[in-house]
Amino acid sequence: MARIAGVNIPSNKRVVIALQYIHGIGPKSAQDIVKKVGIEDSRRVNALSDAEVLQIRETIDRDFTVEGDLRRETAVNIKRLMDLACYRGLRHRKGLPVRGQRTHTNARTRKGPAKPIAGKKK
Repeated sequence: MARIAGVNIPSNKRVVIALQYIHGIGPKSAQDIVKKVGIEDSRRVNALSDAEVLQIRETIDRDFTVEGDLRRETAVNIKRLMDLACYRGLRHRKGLPVRGQRTHTNARTRKGPAKPIAGKKK
């Protein structure tokens, strides 16, 4: 099992798929890394040599922001919006959808489970 960027990537999967287990690397980035290192698409992680794993690790460290650094950067950006008290920051602070979605119905993922309001009694 190879360990890249602090993540144990699965050894029985193809390299392009396994690299996507790292936060911050998607399909396109994984494809670019494999091309840059010079590994064919059909290779599996358990068939990689230590030198190839090292090359992949160095490429990721040099060219991409991944895992902890990326999470920290995202959290700082959200905190900055909240400190500015701009519209998006207020939506983050209240736990509501940030990008203009409707909230009259739906938005249950952001708002949490529905809370019943005391209605009229019969």
